[in-house]
Amino acid sequence: MKFLFVAATAIATASAFTTSPATFTTSVPKVGGVSDVFSNEGNAHRNRRSTIVMDGKANAIRDRITTVNNTKKITSAMKLVAAAKVRRAQDAVLATRPFSETLQSVFGGLINRLGGEAADLPLLTQREVNKVTLVSITGDRGLCGGYNSFMIKKTEARFKELSAQGIECDLILIGKKGISYFTRREYPIRATYECTQNPDSKQALSISEEIINSFLAGETDAVELLYTKFLSLISSTPSVRTLVPFSASEISQKGDEVFQLTSENGDFGVERKELEVAEPQDFPNDMIFEQDPLQIVNSILPLYLNGQILRTLQESVASELAARMQSMQSASDNAGALSKRLSQEYNRARQASVTQELLEIVSGAAALD
Repeated sequence: MKFLFVAATAIATASAFTTSPATFTTSVPKVGGVSDVFSNEGNAHRNRRSTIVMDGKANAIRDRITTVNNTKKITSAMKLVAAAKVRRAQDAVLATRPFSETLQSVFGGLINRLGGEAADLPLLTQREVNKVTLVSITGDRGLCGGYNSFMIKKTEARFKELSAQGIECDLILIGKKGISYFTRREYPIRATYECTQNPDSKQALSISEEIINSFLAGETDAVELLYTKFLSLISSTPSVRTLVPFSASEISQKGDEVFQLTSENGDFGVERKELEVAEPQDFPNDMIFEQDPLQIVNSILPLYLNGQILRTLQESVASELAARMQSMQSASDNAGALSKRLSQEYNRARQASVTQELLEIVSGAAALD
């Protein structure tokens, strides 16, 4: 009985692993029957993305190519936006030019009429310098290359230079980047202002009032302006100039220049134009002024300072936008080069995967012969 039970168990086990012809079928190609192996070519093309590239490395490369291309689109769009804002800044500079010319002409005529009397005005009086206020203009945002870092380094160097000479310094900061940098390092800060992408006369007026009040109150002996001088779309220079006290000869004899954004064959460019000094207005000696000419000059000087600050704000914004255009162009070029290199790596991985699949098919067919 025990033998019969073991035999029955063996027979049941063998029957469990018995395969019927319909269970496993193998298609063996005939001689010259290559078309039978690739009979489902249409289905393979429909599923090409999921069947040809099987390894994780190739899929990761494909996803990275998509990400890089999307980044390139974003940087290209940011470049065009910056170009549009540069043109708007250019139009703002041109719009303020007639007022600046008239102001310079009237001031020159009054200085010629008054002669040496104008030197007694407080804003034109040179005095011993014991304290200097530095007005530094930076940007509110990044992604503009070294624009902000250059201006911050220039301000730091000037601050240390004056301190080494025994001159006390404090800062008026315009722009969030400069504010955050110097606040963390506990520099003496008199006032802070944001630097918008579209500076207006109201913003310039508040800055000029702070400067004039500090100077007239004796809290500072000189005010220097540190800003970025716009040269071209690929070049800007950190510059320093004295705002207060004014120089009568500089106001009446200094020329000006304007820039114009141009485009040729899809490339942006800048044309600069030097403007001549406005001719002093002629005031005859027998002309009677309703107000004292000294009071008129004293009233013109704050207007001149307001115009100069507005102009430097606009020029600094143009420099920032030009730097952003350049950095976004570099980012787009780098994204294009990276996408090309990743595409080559993806193609190599794809070719290796296809070759491996062909080898497996050929090896399987050869094993069945």
